[in-house]
Amino acid sequence: MRTQRVTVDELAQILFEKNLLTGDQARKAVVRADSQRARIALERAPNTSRRDPKSVTAAEIIASFQFPLESQNSAEILDEDTIVKTLAEAEGVEYVNIDPLKLDSNLITSTVSLPFARRTSVLPLSMTENELRVAVCDPHDKELFEELRVLTRMEVRPVLAIRSDIQRFITEVYGFKKSVTNAAREMSVGVDIGNLEQLFQLNRVDEIESNDQHVVNAVDYLLHYAFDQRASDIHIEPKRHHSQVRMRIDGVLHDIYKIPKSVHPAVVSRIKTMSRLDLAEKRRPQDGRFKSQKENVEVEMRVSSLPVAFGEKIVIRIFDPSVLIQHTADLGFDPEHHLAYMQFVDRPNGLILVTGPTGSGKTTTLYSTLRHLSTSEVNVVSIEDPIEMVIEDFNQIAIQPKIGLSFATALRHVLRQDPDIIMVGEIRDSETANQAIQAALTGHLVISTLHTNDSASSITRLLELGANPYMVASVLVGVVAQRLVRCVCGKCKTETCLTPEQLDLLGIDLESSSAAELTVYEGTGCVHCRNTGLYGRTGVFELLTVNDTIRELIVSKADAPSILRAAQADGTVTLRESAIRKLAAGITSFDEVIRTTLDADV
Repeated sequence: MRTQRVTVDELAQILFEKNLLTGDQARKAVVRADSQRARIALERAPNTSRRDPKSVTAAEIIASFQFPLESQNSAEILDEDTIVKTLAEAEGVEYVNIDPLKLDSNLITSTVSLPFARRTSVLPLSMTENELRVAVCDPHDKELFEELRVLTRMEVRPVLAIRSDIQRFITEVYGFKKSVTNAAREMSVGVDIGNLEQLFQLNRVDEIESNDQHVVNAVDYLLHYAFDQRASDIHIEPKRHHSQVRMRIDGVLHDIYKIPKSVHPAVVSRIKTMSRLDLAEKRRPQDGRFKSQKENVEVEMRVSSLPVAFGEKIVIRIFDPSVLIQHTADLGFDPEHHLAYMQFVDRPNGLILVTGPTGSGKTTTLYSTLRHLSTSEVNVVSIEDPIEMVIEDFNQIAIQPKIGLSFATALRHVLRQDPDIIMVGEIRDSETANQAIQAALTGHLVISTLHTNDSASSITRLLELGANPYMVASVLVGVVAQRLVRCVCGKCKTETCLTPEQLDLLGIDLESSSAAELTVYEGTGCVHCRNTGLYGRTGVFELLTVNDTIRELIVSKADAPSILRAAQADGTVTLRESAIRKLAAGITSFDEVIRTTLDADV
């Protein structure tokens, strides 16, 4: 094994041979390497005493030029990930994209010290009986590998990773572990953690280490981690001997960390303080909220506490505006569906229903729609339980049943406030249903939700709630039923064909030659998608437009299947059919289509 580090000259040559760099680009990288190294070192450590140009890798230097990938999409650049992956292939070394959910914090912190890990950019990943697998940023650092052998008395198997990833996870793992350990030590000696100060903005990760408030640090690390992993919920669950932290990512819960039992009350108190909940009240459920910042964007966090067998469980729901409020065209509508939906919401009056089970993306659709409709010329009012995310463009009302402010009561008073557009969080009872219909009849655009499985069932549910069929027929503009499906991971998607059994499950005609050869995509699993083959989510929609035929069926109190059949005859695409379109387009997988539309009519 050679002892020299990989130089910019050598790496540029490898990238040139792999057609990732042109000759001119390779020469530019070599000529300007020293100045780029100095600039990167300066950006990394403005303090001269901490600046170390030698720590800048050849991959970082070449990546900093942001050379376009000529043979690829013109919008793509040669990034550090591609460079390190190519180097690993050329050197015959395994490359890893580190999955933070699979890092073993106990292994890392017990194997090497924080100063050593930082100085050498090494991160232990796994250990067998006599071998330690470590992530490094240079495959030829013989001195480091020998040091690790002496330190651990084990054989060392290096794998290549991006230096910035290694350093970031070193900071997060050691920082969180240190905070929890110190907090546990303090709890054991009876430190009072009841008077934690209000948090309005999280410390940056690089600032947390200098802060001695260990519980505050631990919570800050958890929130930063949740932001980085695109989590929608954080669950902190007390168990018999420890506290389990889980995060929901793309609709699926992942185990993240186990907190010592003694630290759990302090973490709960910290979160309750941030969200202005009663610290002394531990027997009753409580709800609160607080705001933080993610890359200069304000993020709402809604907090719920609930007494369970072993203590208080805390759930934090994260409302990222970049996710919750989107352009309506980006929600997942097909072009013709989007046009039809815009025709719904651009009407001056009427009732529009958005339906689906919990977690189907209704709130995102409603907020995105209200943002589209909200202008200086209209008065937009929303009635919610609770307010999901505070948005200045709307006049938002939180219902409070304890003081008699229900959906129906709020809606009755809102009508005296000269509204143009009203969003009712949910139609739950007869009074709310009738108030919403009356508001639509008197010239307002009303948008609301119902918990039903499909669009046609929403109409029959309104009638079951006691709404007058003639009034429903006259004000109802349309119904949108929706689900969220996970998308095939773009990093590991592969082409495949559906089997006859799968085609049969989807209700596709096997006699059709095109269907018999239907090509779809599935993810094989990689670190980017946590070996699920799926990354991110999009919506599938069923739009039912209320025409004269549907109105006649409403007046005659027809059942949901009859209404759906009439809508399909008029061109309505069902949820299952919409999901199949996403499948055929390579956006989602067969399993996702079946999972999310299991209760839909085929």
